Amino acid sequence: MDDKTLSRDGTPIAYERFGDGPAVVLVGGALCTGATLAPLARALSDRFGAVSYDRRGRGASGDTAPFAVAREIEDIAALIEIAGGGAWLYGISSGGALALRAAAEGLPVRGVAVYETPFAVDGGGGAERAAYTERLTELLSLGRRGDAVELFLTRVGTPAETIAGMRLSHAWPALEAVAPTLAYDNAALGDGPVPLDSLAAVRVPLLSVAGDAGPGWMREAARVVADAAPRGSYRSLAGQTHMVDPLVLAPVLAEFFAAHS
Repeated sequence: MDDKTLSRDGTPIAYERFGDGPAVVLVGGALCTGATLAPLARALSDRFGAVSYDRRGRGASGDTAPFAVAREIEDIAALIEIAGGGAWLYGISSGGALALRAAAEGLPVRGVAVYETPFAVDGGGGAERAAYTERLTELLSLGRRGDAVELFLTRVGTPAETIAGMRLSHAWPALEAVAPTLAYDNAALGDGPVPLDSLAAVRVPLLSVAGDAGPGWMREAARVVADAAPRGSYRSLAGQTHMVDPLVLAPVLAEFFAAHS
């Protein structure tokens, strides 16, 4: 990514824009870089100017200590500014939590769409989340990046044998490179449950999407997100998991953006 803009704290944020239509800023989730969302950006580029970017601490973007979730919201604000001063937002997984917060805080957002933002919905899991946060912090402080990635992958249900294979793959060093940002994703999800008060402040159209081939709790969380927003709606995608096919998702997003233009 050759293009960069400066966030409010001076951190350079690398981005790439696909297409020349109305702006859509795409916010990636854990272990993602801008390249991860580039296929979706390309799929949207015939109708929109889709901006894919490296979140701070990843890829060609910089990072500035100390971290705060508010800094990532400022990064989104900087991207909206270079995109023309107003944009649609799309966020996947923990990136969806950032997109929702940006909309709730009144950034110049026309509407927001999210895919399977992993908020808790059953009121439980607090102890498990606290244990994960403590262990993640410990591993990162010790510089054990590979173990931090494995901890995260285990938490999201990746089988041990799959992780063992990933550790031997050419992709593993890239995952280790962005491992410190797992703490950023953890922070983006707040205390864990769906942030009902924050969602009530999202006054723009909101689309919450989930795949019907993944865990049921993901679909439940997506419905709760939609129901909590004044202009929220829910959509289920047949045959899709958390690794959603961009060619399936892009028409759904384009339809939503066009309907509320």
